[in-house]
Amino acid sequence: MAWRIAGSEGLAGLTLRDVARGVGMRAPSLYSYFASKHAIYDAMFAQGCREYLQGLDELTYTGDPLTDLKIGVRYFIGFCTANPVRYQLLYQRTIPGFEPTAETFALSIAGLDRMRAKLAELGITDLASLDLLTAIGTGLTDQQISNDPGGDRWIRLVDEAVEMYFTHISDRRKARDEP
Repeated sequence: MAWRIAGSEGLAGLTLRDVARGVGMRAPSLYSYFASKHAIYDAMFAQGCREYLQGLDELTYTGDPLTDLKIGVRYFIGFCTANPVRYQLLYQRTIPGFEPTAETFALSIAGLDRMRAKLAELGITDLASLDLLTAIGTGLTDQQISNDPGGDRWIRLVDEAVEMYFTHISDRRKARDEP
């Protein structure tokens, strides 16, 4: 219910009263389940992270480093653009004062750790390379959601962006390894 309301009213437009009404109860009764609106955001954050992790579990990789990077980035961007409100909550910090609980944030870190592990399998272990890849993924996602919602203008650039990233990282590793 909270996702549906946030989808139509925006994250900031979510109210306990609307959520309670949507599930057939009065707002005071909802407080026995959620202490505050931020507690609802926290539950939504956790649900979004679990959905992301579940999707990661369903990916099929090929063993080819470049192809596997493309698979991972395509999944991330597809996940994010499928639900822009979820993307805002998980990756943009648009709710003033909202911080996920440590337990919930650990789910988010698990997703990042999975990406870090996949990059390590490909021989990419430095933090700057991880940061660059996340910037590419969120940058393309932001552009897609902001400038072509429902379209594919920036999604079409995923493979090219990943190829540029992979070439850059590979060239940097070669230069570092050369005597």
